[in-house]
Amino acid sequence: MRSALISFCVLLHGSFLPATQVLAQPAVSLGRYETELMREINSATIGLAAGLPEGAPLRFATELARIVDDGTKMRVLPIVTRGPFENVNDLLYLRGVDAAIVNGDVLEHFKKDPKIAGIDKRIHYLTHLFPSEVHVFVRPEIKNLEELAGKPVNFNTHGTAAAYSGPLIFERLGIKPAAQFVPHPVALAEMAKSDKFAAVVFVSAKPLDPFVRRKWPEGFRFLPVPLTEKLEEYYLPAQLEAGDYPGLIAEGTSIETIAVPAVLAVYAWPHGSDRHDRIVRFIDYLFERLPRLQEDPGYHPKWRELSLAGNVPGWRRFSAMQAKLDAAAKTDGEAAKLVPRSGKGARKSMRSRTDN
Repeated sequence: MRSALISFCVLLHGSFLPATQVLAQPAVSLGRYETELMREINSATIGLAAGLPEGAPLRFATELARIVDDGTKMRVLPIVTRGPFENVNDLLYLRGVDAAIVNGDVLEHFKKDPKIAGIDKRIHYLTHLFPSEVHVFVRPEIKNLEELAGKPVNFNTHGTAAAYSGPLIFERLGIKPAAQFVPHPVALAEMAKSDKFAAVVFVSAKPLDPFVRRKWPEGFRFLPVPLTEKLEEYYLPAQLEAGDYPGLIAEGTSIETIAVPAVLAVYAWPHGSDRHDRIVRFIDYLFERLPRLQEDPGYHPKWRELSLAGNVPGWRRFSAMQAKLDAAAKTDGEAAKLVPRSGKGARKSMRSRTDN
């Protein structure tokens, strides 16, 4: 299935390559209409590496594609991929991919790889999309994060956000658990009846069904995750609140944690190139139509918290996006679009951060 998916993606990307690179020569010569149509379609299409079918990134990519679609003037093709980590490889090497949804901490791995040159100069970001809150859910006998050292902690299956970000976060906290990588439903079922798993770690947008729909015995709870100096490089402050998990968090209280920002990243094509111009055009549509994502019914509620001006720790913003933000900030009407509709979301997303 994986081979078939890769083959499908290659065929798909061939559809918006220059005419000289389209898979095979047609059996008949194309007329002026088809030649012009091919040129228009290719010059306006962006390939967006999204994620797995069951993940939030694919939904966000699909909704984004729907809202910016403008016939032969702008089109985004969301692509089912192996997940946020592999999306970096797709953005670097897969023909036809101009943008990708990745986790904010994924650059940590690629910056350390000596075989990959200048990753921070080749991949930049447009905006963060949504926060994936870190949920550390533990059995009653576990009182703090330090007690998880040496104990079995499940980080879900390889390829998921938890499997990548979870161990990295624990490493930065100086805690070394006995990492397990089995499906979370299996681990949660075992955790409820035995100490086979001391904790499970989710990295996903709240609220999560396993903690909302299921009644957990007394003592099961979420642990706070501090935003330490080592974590500030890539992560944001967040909270789990009683309204998110009324059965696990007492009314009027909250659990401090951190969030992994989902980043809309782009390849830093050279200024003046065709691919660069496509991204600039996409940015214009994003600014113009973001209010529809935030106000129209049927779209993910996290769009209402999005601030295009919010910074992503550890990342460099795409220069054309920064120029657009600078220009919009000088115009009252345009500047209003940069701030999410929720005042609470605005405060969280507009916290002071420095672009690198």
